[in-house]
Amino acid sequence: MLTNLGCDPEVFLVNADGKFISSVGLIGGTKDDPMPIDDAGNAVQEDNVAVEFNTPPCSTKQMFIDNIRKNKDWLDEKAAQLGLTVALKPSAVFDDDQLQTEAAQTFGCEPDYNAWEGGRMNPRPAAQNPNLRSAGGHIHIEIPEFVDKCLVVQWMDLYVGCLMLEFDNDTDRRKLYGKPGAFRPKKYGVEYRTASNAWIENDDLISWVWDQTDKAVEKATQGIGFTEEQGMKIRACINRSNLDLLAELKAEFDL
Repeated sequence: MLTNLGCDPEVFLVNADGKFISSVGLIGGTKDDPMPIDDAGNAVQEDNVAVEFNTPPCSTKQMFIDNIRKNKDWLDEKAAQLGLTVALKPSAVFDDDQLQTEAAQTFGCEPDYNAWEGGRMNPRPAAQNPNLRSAGGHIHIEIPEFVDKCLVVQWMDLYVGCLMLEFDNDTDRRKLYGKPGAFRPKKYGVEYRTASNAWIENDDLISWVWDQTDKAVEKATQGIGFTEEQGMKIRACINRSNLDLLAELKAEFDL
């Protein structure tokens, strides 16, 4: 069912003492001008205090895995040259001395939208702790023009957002990002923004995301939707990181 899948996960840098280090001025690349690391379309950029990498559209699962691995390997090597390591954490609290640049204070340049509310714009993120930063694992999904974008995102919430609770127990990221139904419409389809970076940890999880996304696109292509009660349960499961609701959803949808 899937034609092309891409992603732009974010990661953090940390020093030998376990202190999170801002990427500003260390990696290169910007939102408007990412820095290529090969000729295939893989690129990196500084994003707030995190590092983001971008894959090209991938037409097969193995291509998807290989491109993510290439970016991770490049970042590991670059971080080592700087005396740092890459931290695959969905959220982190940075010391004040790492947040003194304009880039480190810039959030959410473009708005995202809520698929459960008819595509209504989400408010700009804000957390009680101004030093909290988050790292997403956004998934870019190519879909046919006739497929309802919001419906794809709703099924992604069930097949990816909810089930990620089984291996991603971080709740701090959701104070900034990661709400259910979060997406950006794209000319080729949608960017699913609810997922954290936890799924890029290893090849098995990357493969799982490909398979789960394929299921979501298939359901949406068939025009299958949710009842109001089902939708409320999916949203509550993600918002509350509720494993009891997840168990109910797994039974109801045979997940």
